[in-house]
Amino acid sequence: MRKKILITVKTYPVISKKYQETVCTAGLREDGSWIRLYPVPFRTMDDCKKFRKYQWLTATLTARPKDQRPESYSPDRDSIEAGPIIDRSNQWNERCRWVLEKGTVHDNMTDLIRLAKVENKLSLATYKPKEIIDLIHEPTDREWSENLQK
Repeated sequence: MRKKILITVKTYPVISKKYQETVCTAGLREDGSWIRLYPVPFRTMDDCKKFRKYQWLTATLTARPKDQRPESYSPDRDSIEAGPIIDRSNQWNERCRWVLEKGTVHDNMTDLIRLAKVENKLSLATYKPKEIIDLIHEPTDREWSENLQK
């Protein structure tokens, strides 16, 4: 299936024994539902196929049969087409329109856990807490350990 996706999440590249180096990527379909793309061998992709956060991309996707999470798909690397980027002059309004208005926004963590763990209906979601009590940011080592490089 060919889908258009607004990329909203890109992880830091990770070494993989099976896929070499890859990033897990997620975004919103045009209907506002979440989708996960894996593996994405970002650094080895042609420059014209590389995409940024909040950029539209179109790709042919295949469900990942060994991944039980309902939003998980593998992109056909050759089919990836990077599209328009959300205009920086209006970026927050446009991002909010997609993330907070188009899709489902959850505000009950108990319901989210039930949907994920008991019903296996989602593994990605937009969550808006009622209150933020604390935020902890801790730096990590930017170098990969020896066992990850093998």
